[in-house]
Amino acid sequence: MPRRRMRRSVMSASVAAMVVLAGTAAGGAYVANRSADGAASPVASVASASSQAAVAGDGRASAATDEEREVEYDALVAAAVRPVAGRARLSVAVLDQESGAGGAYESAAGQTFDTASVVKVDILAALLLTAQDEGRELTAAERASAAAMIENSDNASATRLLQVVGGAGALDAANERLGLTGTTASHAWGLTQTTAADRLRLLEAVFAEGGGRGAALSADSRSYVQELMGQVEADQRWGVSAAGDGDGTLLKNGWMPRTTTGLWDINSVGRVVSGGRTYLVAVLSDGHATQQEGVALVEAAVDAVAAA
Repeated sequence: MPRRRMRRSVMSASVAAMVVLAGTAAGGAYVANRSADGAASPVASVASASSQAAVAGDGRASAATDEEREVEYDALVAAAVRPVAGRARLSVAVLDQESGAGGAYESAAGQTFDTASVVKVDILAALLLTAQDEGRELTAAERASAAAMIENSDNASATRLLQVVGGAGALDAANERLGLTGTTASHAWGLTQTTAADRLRLLEAVFAEGGGRGAALSADSRSYVQELMGQVEADQRWGVSAAGDGDGTLLKNGWMPRTTTGLWDINSVGRVVSGGRTYLVAVLSDGHATQQEGVALVEAAVDAVAAA
């Protein structure tokens, strides 16, 4: 995802077994160096951009300055998140919807993560694209499955709807239409591989006003996804909601213990309103000893970005 500039006045950046598909329910702008403790330490490469600007003339100097700012805001996100992330595998991406500004952090460049249940937003979007292409409304059965899949994180409903849209290959095709470039679907849908940047692209497609990333999904389709993400059951409303004011957060979380390691994937994506501004936020993580540990880390990362 191209890095967007973030104003200082806002968030300054800011399975293999199917039984574990959703857990118990249901650079770009920097290079990564290694610190003494072995954790990845994002380092902004501002000097090279400045050097190019010095000899490039006014137009290119302006472009280089923009890139410096992009690097700076990614570095600010890294500075905020890394102290709470420790050695965890973690990726965070944030976008201010009003200004188009944003930033991101990766514990190591190029990482992908299991989606766990956040892929259910992809499945719903693919279902809606299928219905749009066929010039029809969702059936009553599809609506019931969609609601259970998003609001209650029901696994059987996700499996059923993935079959309706045509399986993993069709899900990849739908995601390509929505602008996702780093996501690869799996028949065992919780093991779909993705990046925080792609989670943010999907959120843009869902929450755009139309045009750009919002062009593929119709206004009615976008409204329907938003409606369901606003009705997620209370005990699943953790994660990115930690940065929100009140009950205005629309989200989908994913949590999954891996059978091979016993460690947990914990992910959270959604739209939050904070300080009168609206943000799209995606946090992906894995390797947690417990679900509670992972949720705490995700919320600490979101809090850190919001406070930056």
